[in-house]
Amino acid sequence: MFFHNHNLPFLTNIIILSIASFKPMAPVVLPVTNPVWLGEGPHWDSDAKALYFVSIFDYTINKYEPETERHTKSKFDEMPTFIIPVEGKKNRFVISQGRKVVEVEWDGEDNSASIVRVITEVDKDNPNNRFNDAKADPRGRLFAGTMGHEYEPGKFDLKKGSLYRIDPDGTTTTLATGIDIANGLCWDLKEKAFYFADSFEYTIRRYDYDVETGEISNPKTVFAYKDHGLKGIVDGMTIDTDGNLWVANFDGNQILRIDPKKSKLLQKVPIPALQVTSAAFGGARLDVLYVTSARMDRGRPQPPPAGATFSVTGLAARGHPNYNVLLD
Repeated sequence: MFFHNHNLPFLTNIIILSIASFKPMAPVVLPVTNPVWLGEGPHWDSDAKALYFVSIFDYTINKYEPETERHTKSKFDEMPTFIIPVEGKKNRFVISQGRKVVEVEWDGEDNSASIVRVITEVDKDNPNNRFNDAKADPRGRLFAGTMGHEYEPGKFDLKKGSLYRIDPDGTTTTLATGIDIANGLCWDLKEKAFYFADSFEYTIRRYDYDVETGEISNPKTVFAYKDHGLKGIVDGMTIDTDGNLWVANFDGNQILRIDPKKSKLLQKVPIPALQVTSAAFGGARLDVLYVTSARMDRGRPQPPPAGATFSVTGLAARGHPNYNVLLD
């Protein structure tokens, strides 16, 4: 028996309107750690299922385990600005201490880390300099950049920094000089590209990258804040499997998704902290973006959750596994 449904056109219109009005869900941003003073340098360790990061002005290295929500830290006498696991050495990491790169041993428990050895020391002609950002390249070489002295909050000795490559045997090669604040650092093997930011240039550079030698060449600007009406500075960044950069917009309350091949701003992801410092993909599927932040009072208090590390989900993007440092 056939029944004629007089409401069918009406129902069809509802379905069509629902499809037409559908919008992707907004990213979900949640603080997952207690606030620190200046969170930086996030690194997801897939083996440990943990996020490592530093709090520069607290002088601490930190570990966050999402499965248990456990956050531990260990303090040093000098400021660490990055922490990266050493390949094939359990509980070993490289961190910075001023102008030095050192190897440390840390079991992840509170206040249990110790320095094992000094790997290299740089910028001896600028003794007030310190390391800032660093990452391991696809062959385990450490790329690390320095910056000038911060003599007042937010005021720095400019053009004093350099970018270095540190090979597994400790050999240290200068790749670039005249840098204000070295930041960013990520690689796109498909494009044979290395991306780097000097924060006070408010731009992102692309270099040709030779994975066999670790050499970089032919720098060019691929994104400039002024071209997109952006305020604040370029801070740490990471890259996804589509070749897009996820850039911390310090003093901008946001993470930026950028297509560096087209110099195009694709997305702004609001973060409930003014001073967004860096980002790294993590989680079992590398589809969670972990974002570090700071709570520095530069004449304007930064209440919680400023200073927390945030998890950002729902981005429809995935990252690459992070590279560990190779040491002889």
